[in-house]
Amino acid sequence: MPTATPEGPAVTGQDDAAAPQEPTLDEQIAAYQREYGELDPQVEQVVSALGRLNRRMNVAYGRQVAALGISNAEWEVLKSLVLAGSPYRMGPGELAKRLGLTPAAMTHRIDRMASEGLVTRDRDENNRVRVIVELTDEGRTKWLEAMRMASAFEEDLLCDLSGGERGVLGELLIRVLRRVEHTQPDAGGRLTDLD
Repeated sequence: MPTATPEGPAVTGQDDAAAPQEPTLDEQIAAYQREYGELDPQVEQVVSALGRLNRRMNVAYGRQVAALGISNAEWEVLKSLVLAGSPYRMGPGELAKRLGLTPAAMTHRIDRMASEGLVTRDRDENNRVRVIVELTDEGRTKWLEAMRMASAFEEDLLCDLSGGERGVLGELLIRVLRRVEHTQPDAGGRLTDLD
């Protein structure tokens, strides 16, 4: 019998029956094979597992950066500026290309981040027409905090694999990634802007 709790409505002790459950990988592959007999179940197992892993990792990373008061979109800009190296500066056009965004979406993102103190936007002293986006100390601190959280999550994610298994998995995934990059060289960006 459901019981009322001080925090909210009655609890049945069961998962919310209204929430649809994702089929297991085996169920998904069996359904695909039923509908498309030419399917290679081994290939489908790999790509479906990668897709689910990617989706769940993105949710976990999103929760981590949200706990820091930033969005995934802002994290991407912070990461790009750090990857550029000290003094952590780039033009908005370079950032937009790197992130696969339109200039308008990049401008919107930079405006928001500048108002939050994560980046500055100033004219280039050598070329007054050019704008430079630079990481602030606050932005770098947020990036470092996110990296600490992500490192702990990633270590836990791979805790069941030995060092050798991690190395093999990494090499195999890089081979697959190179294949995709070779056959789909324009697939690094977005189909649509996220913000």
